Amino acid sequence: MKESYQAIVIGAGHAGCEAALALARKGHKTLLLTISLDAVAFLACNPSIGGTAKGQLVSEIDALGGEMGIIADKTAIQIRMLNRGRGPAVQSLRAQADKVNYHTQMKKVVESTKNLFLKQAEATKITVGKNSTTVKTAVGDEFEAKVVVFATGVYLDSRIIIGSYTESVGPNGFKNAKQLSSSLSKLGYKLLRFKTGTPARVNKRSINFEGLELQQGEENIQPFSFLTKKPIKNKANCYLTYTNPQTHKIILDNLDKAPAISGEIKGIGPRYCPSIETKIVRFADKDRHQLFLEPEALSTDEMYIQGFSTSMPSDIQKQMICSLKGLENAEIMRDAYAIEYDCIDPLQLKASLQSKLHESLFFAGQINGTSGYEEAAAQGLIAGINAALYLEDKPPLILSRSDAYIGVLIDDIVTKGTQEPYRMMTSRAEYRLSLRQDNADLRLTEIGRKVGLVDDKRYKIFLDKKQKLQNISLLLKQKLKIDEKTINFFKKNNENPPKNSISLKECIKRSNIDAFKLNAEFNVFEGFDDEIINEVNLITKYEGYLKQQEEDIAKLKKMESQSIPEDFDYSSQKGLKIETIQKLAAVKPANLGQASRVSGVSPADIAVLGVLIKKHKESK
Repeated sequence: MKESYQAIVIGAGHAGCEAALALARKGHKTLLLTISLDAVAFLACNPSIGGTAKGQLVSEIDALGGEMGIIADKTAIQIRMLNRGRGPAVQSLRAQADKVNYHTQMKKVVESTKNLFLKQAEATKITVGKNSTTVKTAVGDEFEAKVVVFATGVYLDSRIIIGSYTESVGPNGFKNAKQLSSSLSKLGYKLLRFKTGTPARVNKRSINFEGLELQQGEENIQPFSFLTKKPIKNKANCYLTYTNPQTHKIILDNLDKAPAISGEIKGIGPRYCPSIETKIVRFADKDRHQLFLEPEALSTDEMYIQGFSTSMPSDIQKQMICSLKGLENAEIMRDAYAIEYDCIDPLQLKASLQSKLHESLFFAGQINGTSGYEEAAAQGLIAGINAALYLEDKPPLILSRSDAYIGVLIDDIVTKGTQEPYRMMTSRAEYRLSLRQDNADLRLTEIGRKVGLVDDKRYKIFLDKKQKLQNISLLLKQKLKIDEKTINFFKKNNENPPKNSISLKECIKRSNIDAFKLNAEFNVFEGFDDEIINEVNLITKYEGYLKQQEEDIAKLKKMESQSIPEDFDYSSQKGLKIETIQKLAAVKPANLGQASRVSGVSPADIAVLGVLIKKHKESK
């Protein structure tokens, strides 16, 4: 059988679903291939969406017209804001999702989307032609399209490891892709070997929750999607426990059996989410490590032990888990395992996630060396948008580091590459105060509208919010009279009362006063909901810092406006060091800003490069 489509997406995980939905919603006939229909948008590790920096990614996906935020809100069984005690730049939403329902809801959306065709098949061979690319499957079928998006996750030649036991399968025992790595290698792609892992699942009824720290969700907080208007109800609790000296002794006494330590595992693991045995060795001075007991779904008693990833033999796992408080009689339902897999070197990609080797191929998600559902979905959305724009013969969408966390993520991997599974963190974003979760719609909805993914319903909600913000901003000029009520208000909030009348804006700028307190006391923002009050509160309180970031962003934009021609030959340039020439030639940055972020390239190199680019353009 041979069929034709405009686009083919290989892999139906979080990257693949977003890519396929973007292509189909923009009117392109799209085939979404998955190795198993049961693995569509499957939460193979922790069934949670969001977290530090990841919450920002999810809201950015939503603001651009993606799907993850909508499904996360719909299937959340607990939701809370992380880093409440810190500033707004690092606060991120995190939801415990119903694992079964998340898969079901996303699959339903995919199946019901016009122009999108979902099929279970293993892609085995890619043939890139002049006008089309052919994808061959394990059963011999062939599908051709003008563009192909690779979103294969951790399935490429993957194997799971539990002690000395290994098996050639994907996550959760799903079938893996055994032949696609070879096909990519033959096409010239450099492959890396990475590793990740997932903790054991234990039966809820075997846990003694007495004495464990209860972690409840929060009520009435802003959800991921700007379309979600009803507060999310918390339906489940999480719990906190800790490792102890006995746990550490069991691990240290059995290190020779740990594949991650012994060398059985060759793949490079994530630095920021290491196995528990790696933690014990790396942080030998710590006498305990925090662990979270989290529900997998409402329809099962399986509980996930976050922070307890391991590849130890099953009998050692049992000893380790039973040494934990509350888990002395734990019934292990699924053993923890490590998984090794192939991915490509992301330096082979442009900032559009288009391949530098074949213009009809795009790559998104963990195949690019990243980790995490949110990082994958963000890349999938951008790859899908740009694959669609390629079909439409339009310029690609490139998000800057100052536009979004998505821009930071993609710029990092295509400019610097990665030697380990890349994880998004707030510290990676220079402009994180401007890239808050609450203002993702203000930053990106217009962009989503321009590329054709923001529909009329979403756009109307966005325009209404902008109008409300404009209206509430005008109220900030109003002044409070200095009377007994006002004086008592300031004193109650440990602030010196002003001698003369004071504007609402100046009140909010006081350290111990905010817009919510003002509204509660004087009803100055009557008719505005919490989302609008929160937005104006943050903009006002951090006005000075935001202005400084705007100046820094203007400098970045100026550098990024100086494009580097594709035919610019670094090797023929005089004035650049050989090392600099080699690094710039390998990355082929699109502009001077990106060139300045290439590892090993100095500010002096950039100054010289700017002059050389100007001369090159003048000579043309």
